[in-house]
Amino acid sequence: MRVFVAGASGALGKHLVPRLVADGHEVIGMIRSESKRDLVSGLGARPVVADALDFDDVMRVVAEAEPEVILHQLTSIPGNLEPRHFDRDFAPTNRLRTEGTDHLLAAARAVGSRRFVAQSYTGWPYARAGGPVKTEDDPLDPEPPAQFRRTLDAIRYLEAAVTSADWVEGLVFRYGAFYGPGTSIGLEPVGEQVEAVRKRRFPVVGSGAGVWSLVQIEDAATATAAAVDTGRAGIYNIVDDDPAPVSEWLPVLAAAVAAKPPRRVPRWLGRLLAGEATAVLMTEARGASNAKAKRELDWELRYPSWRVGFSEGLS
Repeated sequence: MRVFVAGASGALGKHLVPRLVADGHEVIGMIRSESKRDLVSGLGARPVVADALDFDDVMRVVAEAEPEVILHQLTSIPGNLEPRHFDRDFAPTNRLRTEGTDHLLAAARAVGSRRFVAQSYTGWPYARAGGPVKTEDDPLDPEPPAQFRRTLDAIRYLEAAVTSADWVEGLVFRYGAFYGPGTSIGLEPVGEQVEAVRKRRFPVVGSGAGVWSLVQIEDAATATAAAVDTGRAGIYNIVDDDPAPVSEWLPVLAAAVAAKPPRRVPRWLGRLLAGEATAVLMTEARGASNAKAKRELDWELRYPSWRVGFSEGLS
C-alpha cells in the first residue's frame, strides 16, 4: 500500500517509517528541509520536501504521491519548552494542527485517499474531574489552565476536522507522553527531560497525584502502523497499560537514568516558579485507558508498563 507520512523525520516518524517499510508498504516521507533527505532515505522511504503551511506545496507533493493512506505526524516542539509559556512555545505546532491539518485533508480528498490518521495528545487534555483514568468517550477539559488554552483549542480543531470528514476513514491517535530513543525522555541521544531529572530540575510538585499515561516510542509506532489497514474511524488513546501518578513514576525514571531522587516542592512554590500549568500537570492530570486501541487495532505492546520500559526501552 502507498503510505504518505507527513513528519517522517520527527521523533515518531523515525520509528514509524521503518516499521511501515518492514510491513511491505511503499512509503513517501514528507519533510520540511532538504537536509533531512538522506535521513528519510536511510529509513527506507522516498523523501519529498514541502512546507506543511503552504497549501500549494502540500497539494503538489500529495498529488505526485497519490497515497492511499496519509499519516499526519507533524509537530514543531522546541527542546527548551517552558511550561510557563506553553502556548507560546506550542504556537508552531498549533498551526500544524490547524492549517497543516486542513491542507493535508484537502490534498487527501483531491487524490482520493481512503484513510487519514492524525496525531493528537492525551497527556493533560482530559477533564480534571471524576476518576483518574479516562476513555475516549470522556470529555476534554472545559476550563484548562490559561497556558494551555490555545493548544487545547488546536487539539480540538484537529480532532473535529479529522473525525467529521465523511469522505475518508479518519482516525485520531491521542498519544501519551513518549519515552525512548529520540524523545525528550530518552538516552540516545539524552533527552531534555532526562537532563532535567539528572540535574534535579524536574521535581515532584505538591502531592504529585497527577496521573500521566506514557508510551514507549516503538510501541507508538507499532500502533500507528497497524492503523494503515486496521481499526474503525474515531479516536484512540495510544498509551501503555499503566497510568500512574507523577510521585510514583518520576522516582523510577530518576533511578533508571542514574540520577538522585527528584526533589519535592510544595504546590504553591511549583506554581510560582513554573506556572499554574505545571502545578496542574503534577497534581490534577488524568491518565488514559488503552482498552479500545488494544481491542480494535489488535495492538500488542512490547513495553506494557513504564516500569519495564524505563529499564529496558530508554535507548
